[in-house]
Amino acid sequence: MYEKLKHKIHDIMEPDDTSPLAEQAFVLFIMALIVLNVIAVIIETVESVAARWGGFFYAFNIFSIVIFSVEYLLRLWTCTVDERYRAPVAGRIRYVFSTFALIDLIAILPFYLPFVTTVDLRFLRVLRLLTLLKMTRYADEFKLFGSVLRAKKREIVISAILVMMLIILSSSLMYYIEHDKQPEAFSSIPAAMWWAVVTLSTVGYGDVLPLSPLGKLVAACVSVMGIALFAIPAGIIASGFVEEMRRKNSEAKVCPHCGKRIGE
Repeated sequence: MYEKLKHKIHDIMEPDDTSPLAEQAFVLFIMALIVLNVIAVIIETVESVAARWGGFFYAFNIFSIVIFSVEYLLRLWTCTVDERYRAPVAGRIRYVFSTFALIDLIAILPFYLPFVTTVDLRFLRVLRLLTLLKMTRYADEFKLFGSVLRAKKREIVISAILVMMLIILSSSLMYYIEHDKQPEAFSSIPAAMWWAVVTLSTVGYGDVLPLSPLGKLVAACVSVMGIALFAIPAGIIASGFVEEMRRKNSEAKVCPHCGKRIGE
């Protein structure tokens, strides 16, 4: 009876497309609650609204925290159904440090911390917005994006390293070229990195500009390289999505019973 109840709760909290409507309703309820929480956090920053409806927002926050806390505890209890967390103690410890479990914990932590410390933790309220990350657990599209990032992590890391190298090189060059002419704008290499990031990303705020001809030449080269370099991660992720979609389509065409492609 105990194990049967645990499996039933686990199935409700981890439904799929073949699950009964009642089990899928749980996902819809949690997703709706997440969206409403994010909206509430945003609206609360409007002083006139917060002054009039502060009591309602507080009550809604308490209600949400109770639901999310119960959900977290139930997931911690039922996680041993999953083969990865089969061990009663070690498995639950491993689950606590998993990505989704950490997101669930961060979503409720700002509410409980004031009860265990006297430090001013009002800045942690912004963490309530991280409840939005809980939606990645329920939407298959987010899982697809995670699969793409895992499959292309090596290429993404390499492109990120290239971006960092270009930022360091361009900010160093600009520091030595423009420091004498603009000691305030290019006071150091770290200060020049702001210009490098803005220029490489082609945002071009215009708050820091090179004045010397050589500085303008370097800035032009950096701008052109930025257009090409920042397109690399986008191309990597796009190709990853295409590969992942093809793989999913191929799996969908395979009969789960005989292992043959449908139509053969």
